[in-house]
Amino acid sequence: MSGPEWAIAVLVVVLAVVAGFALVLLVRLVRTRRMLRRAGVPVENTLAFWGALLYVISPVDLLPDPVYLDDIGVLLLGLRALHAAAERSGLRKGGSARDG
Repeated sequence: MSGPEWAIAVLVVVLAVVAGFALVLLVRLVRTRRMLRRAGVPVENTLAFWGALLYVISPVDLLPDPVYLDDIGVLLLGLRALHAAAERSGLRKGGSARDG
């Protein structure tokens, strides 16, 4: 294999791996959405979570991309709002959601 074919093969493999990860993430997000709907978590808190998730994957950033502190901070705020709403709705009571 010469240079261009090798580079194209590597690019195809990388794109296939990224597409696989994106598919797994999409399935997990759909499952999370269903769980939140069944749990009765208020819409405001689910919107905060999904808004934070959109901010993390969007190309618009407060800080340049090599510094992920703004992305992590926004996602943590969204998760904190979701966690508090889950506790208020009775989904989580003093332990993990799997404690049952």
